[in-house]
Amino acid sequence: MTIGYLRVSTGKQHPANQQDEIRRFAESKNLTIDSWVTEIVSGKTKERDRKLGTLLRKMKPGDTIIVTEISRLSRTLTDVMTIMGKCLKKGINLYTTKEGYTFDDSINSKVLCFAFGLVAEIERNLISMRTKEALALRKANGMVLGRKKGSYTKFNILMHNRHKVIKMLEEDRSVTYICQSFGVSRDTFDKFRRKYHSIQQAVDRKESRRKNSFKNYMTTTQND
Repeated sequence: MTIGYLRVSTGKQHPANQQDEIRRFAESKNLTIDSWVTEIVSGKTKERDRKLGTLLRKMKPGDTIIVTEISRLSRTLTDVMTIMGKCLKKGINLYTTKEGYTFDDSINSKVLCFAFGLVAEIERNLISMRTKEALALRKANGMVLGRKKGSYTKFNILMHNRHKVIKMLEEDRSVTYICQSFGVSRDTFDKFRRKYHSIQQAVDRKESRRKNSFKNYMTTTQND
């Protein structure tokens, strides 16, 4: 199965140009697009919180996904590497039309992935180094680091709003949207849902609805 993946950041943007470019690329490769997956979401959103995450989980070895450019997958290099790693592990072919990248089981693809991975690791190390240097500078200037004892933690924000969180999950709001709404990190939310069984149940129900929706979408597309 060959999938054309289209992503735009806002509702004001139109994926038609991406679709035309992917269709022309597929024809040049003698491929037929079996299904299109389109979503309106920021490229900084983790793939696990997007349709892309569901798509990758459903795809099988030998399937192909085509995007116009690598940034359609994500705006962060580390997330791009995660996506590419999943594709390689599952035997999914990945093509980008503009850069001309090909990620499959060939040795060239594996070398290219290694290069991307090395750059991503360097990026992570540089971010860590800049963070440590900034903290050291603040400490040298006499600033007290860490949270004050008895302060109102981010975890408490979620705890006191857990009924609202459940309601948002039942409305199929993404975890990223919820985290942004309450100003908390994904790690804080993950700790929160592990502590409260009702939250984890709401997350599981949301995930089940998303999988069923994707399954119905794929069935309808194939029937068409």
